[in-house]
Amino acid sequence: MASLKALKLRIGSVKSTQKITKAMKMVAAAKLRRAQEAAEAGRPYAQRLEAVVASLASKVTVNDATPKLLAGTGKNQVHLLVVATSDKGLAGAFNTNIARLARKRAQELTAEGKTVKIYTIGKKGHAVLNRSFRDQMVHGIEPGDLGKLSFADARGYAEDLIARYQAGEYDIATLFYSTFKSVLTQEPTEQQIVPVAVPVTTAATSTTPPEYEPGEEEILADLLPRNLAIQLFRAMRENAASEQGSKMTAMDNATRNAGDLIKKLNIVYNRQRQAAITTELVEIISGAEAL
Repeated sequence: MASLKALKLRIGSVKSTQKITKAMKMVAAAKLRRAQEAAEAGRPYAQRLEAVVASLASKVTVNDATPKLLAGTGKNQVHLLVVATSDKGLAGAFNTNIARLARKRAQELTAEGKTVKIYTIGKKGHAVLNRSFRDQMVHGIEPGDLGKLSFADARGYAEDLIARYQAGEYDIATLFYSTFKSVLTQEPTEQQIVPVAVPVTTAATSTTPPEYEPGEEEILADLLPRNLAIQLFRAMRENAASEQGSKMTAMDNATRNAGDLIKKLNIVYNRQRQAAITTELVEIISGAEAL
């Protein structure tokens, strides 16, 4: 059993940890508000651009003039999994859930006989996936603070992915990130980004389809790279909000757990202290009676 001095030191250590977790919770709460506003503000544009690209793509007949980002390579053998996480930990299951979804998809593709390559944005995702897919890791980016990433950063990532696609390194690219729902809920998301996913056409409606000038192929040649950058930027913003929400919840749980542990340690300390006092009193009384 620990001595009174050891228990006192342990209680002091847990109290210090509790102060740190409480401060980290407050910092995460302050960052969460800005990150959430940024994520929600970027959703309408990203969703609308994705819908416009999909609408244009559904009207294009694939031929030699069709942009490669739409036409694809004609194969689906090599899959690139773009896994976006963060560089920092202490965020609960935020990074783990994204990596778990990507790992599950990689195992499914491998079982189907496909070739899997992994492209990570974030140290935590790279560290987790590198244990199981060391030979499949093709590139890793350390973005730093997700809340400070700009559209220029996302455009740089998109240009790198496009260059790799045009070089024939992969046939299909799928993005993995976390969609922010609430402070308590962040949903791991899987989204095909290269080539652009064309929705299944439904029954024709009575409305007359719009005519575009210039043609759909020319418009898509400009929109497709921009759409890829926008979808990556959206994922980064969603991740920034999800990271702070998950961190806030994790630090709140840690603070409450530290409080519970302090109460338990205080009870043990008081019991041992009382037992020591009782023992000393007994020894004093026994000594007095012996005289």
